[in-house]
Amino acid sequence: MLVKQKLRFRRHFHIRKRVRGTAELPRMAVFRSNRHLYVQLIDDEAGHTLVSASTLDLRAEGATVTANRQAAVKVGALIAERAREKKITSVVFDRGGFKFHGRVKALAETAREAGLKF
Repeated sequence: MLVKQKLRFRRHFHIRKRVRGTAELPRMAVFRSNRHLYVQLIDDEAGHTLVSASTLDLRAEGATVTANRQAAVKVGALIAERAREKKITSVVFDRGGFKFHGRVKALAETAREAGLKF
């Protein structure tokens, strides 16, 4: 396993010790790969994903580039819109061990601007 990956797992476990999602206050989990960005709103008590969005949804709409900040901004707006449809206004942010920078930061800021509180 790569050193960077081990460090990310370590950060992720450190975050997950304290972050739990409920039906009223779901956990907004972010996963970033080299090609795509995935976001889920999760109720950890029931073990269910309430809402999800990813750059794969953008790809279905015809987007060609899915691994940049512009795509992250679109996914942030999409997750906020889908959360509003399910009457979810507040979440707990789980960056998944990724540094709060670049695509992860762009997604979070856009979701905040679109109405999600965290």
